[in-house]
Order: sequence, then C-alpha cells, then structure tokens
Amino acid sequence: MTPSEFKSARRKLGLSQSQLATVINVDSRTIRKWEAEAGGSARPPNPIACRVLQWMLDGYRPPQWPTR
Repeated sequence: MTPSEFKSARRKLGLSQSQLATVINVDSRTIRKWEAEAGGSARPPNPIACRVLQWMLDGYRPPQWPTR
C-alpha cells in the first residue's frame, strides 16, 4: 500500500489521523509520516498497519473504534 492509498483508505473509513493512531496504537506523528508525500519525512506505511486498515475497510471494527 502506498502512502496515498493508505491516506485514501483512512479517509474512506472516516477516521482522522489521530483516531487511526489510537485504533492501531501508534503515535499520530507516525500516521502523518506514513501519509507524507515523497521528499518530506515520508516512510512507507507499516505492512501490518496496512493489513489492519484493509480489515477495517472489509468491516472489522476493533474495540478501540471511536464512537461518534
């Protein structure tokens, strides 16, 4: 999953960077770095985080899912 695909998936789920960080238990700065455009402090998204994001797109909702 590319940084732009990761960002698109997060937005499709309706989660902010902070909310996603809470759900997958990482710092929100990590999410920003995974979504950064090339040239900045970008790094590829963690493969496990990508898999979890795909599960959430498929309907899985972990206990940490934010209530609205």
